[in-house]
Amino acid sequence: MKSYKARGIVLGTLKYGEKGVVVHMLTDVIGRQSYMVQGVRPTARGSKMALLQPMFAVEYIGLESQKMSMHRMKDLVPGIVLQSTPFDVRKSTMALFMAEVLYRLVKESEPAEGLFDFVWGSVEALDALQEGIANFHLWFLANLSRPLGFSPDNARILHDMLECDVRYLGEIGLNRTQRVEFLEAMLKYYAYHLDTIRSVESLRILQEVF
Repeated sequence: MKSYKARGIVLGTLKYGEKGVVVHMLTDVIGRQSYMVQGVRPTARGSKMALLQPMFAVEYIGLESQKMSMHRMKDLVPGIVLQSTPFDVRKSTMALFMAEVLYRLVKESEPAEGLFDFVWGSVEALDALQEGIANFHLWFLANLSRPLGFSPDNARILHDMLECDVRYLGEIGLNRTQRVEFLEAMLKYYAYHLDTIRSVESLRILQEVF
């Protein structure tokens, strides 16, 4: 059995049997990967599920073998100790949306250092953000285009998002209508290149909050 040390961002989980889950991860060493985690009881104290929430950043030891259809993981610990995201409905809703977008967009199993570093940094930035939270998902979508190799046509809001330091998102004054229109435009742009993004289920929840 081969082992490797990795950092990962949780994109989603799928229940498997009574006490198992399949965890979809964006990792720094092998790109996107799915892991089988056994012995998980969501209600148990100290359950691994507490660390396997959308957009949680973790560190772990990965295990792979020709005898296993999926990779396994052990020694799972937080990679970033989140101070606000799990307890702020605005941030947790945004994290759910970001995780689904990445789940639908990123299919390659090869590592992409620029993409991973951007996503890891975005987890840190969202958790630390105090002002401009309502604009964060727009900043994320706009800047995600860079490591994915897309080049959207320039527009005022897009330019603002690409040029803005994430710490100063609160200085970009947008009303709800402008945010909705820009979000829909970015998703249509991604859908033009990748059909997988056409139906983002968490979009409705996001639009209810923002």
